[in-house]
Amino acid sequence: MSNRDLLQRQDRYFVDFARSLTPTAWTQPSLCSTWTAHDVLAHLVIGYSIAIPSLCWSMARHRMDFDRTNTSLAQRLADRWSPPELIDAFETLIDHRRGIGRVFPPGLLLGDHVMHHLDIALALRMPTDVPEEIIDAVLTTEVGLPNPFVPAKRNAAGLTLRATDTGWTTTADGDGGTVEGRAAHLASALAGRPHCLPFLSGDGVSTLSSRISGPTGHAGPDV
Repeated sequence: MSNRDLLQRQDRYFVDFARSLTPTAWTQPSLCSTWTAHDVLAHLVIGYSIAIPSLCWSMARHRMDFDRTNTSLAQRLADRWSPPELIDAFETLIDHRRGIGRVFPPGLLLGDHVMHHLDIALALRMPTDVPEEIIDAVLTTEVGLPNPFVPAKRNAAGLTLRATDTGWTTTADGDGGTVEGRAAHLASALAGRPHCLPFLSGDGVSTLSSRISGPTGHAGPDV
């Protein structure tokens, strides 16, 4: 299955997950610092719809600070649209991406969407049963593709990584040690979420921990 097919599958899976959340759940913090679950949902809609000139103007307004731009855009949209409205918009956009949503490669968007699904689910202590084929594809992209927004590939450098639930594994050159755990926790930690470090084991966890300085404040493509 191609990354494009996996992305559509993940997006529809996320819509079902999002519709299961209560109004109170949407007000709760996510794993993206300062972002509620509602803000994360708004970010996903923006990522599929914002026009490139509008993004450039907003970047200029925030002095080319990508994190501040993302936060401003997401929170402004969340202030205007309710979670049900955003879910409906996101579902429509799955097959009708616009703006930057048509530019980013499906592999990067897949990682972004999976990570933000996990940002909500893990923070709410809900199940993180993203389909194995999807989470394994995200892990493969994380360790293999440099990302200008999130240093997952750098975080993985020199580490042997093992997903205990899906069987995904990779061995890197270097002596950073081994890190293992559930695929969702492994992918989230590599993307910079320290929340997941306690769920991982192995002699490489301390190395990975030292590479993650704190909760991620931005929400660009994560792999």
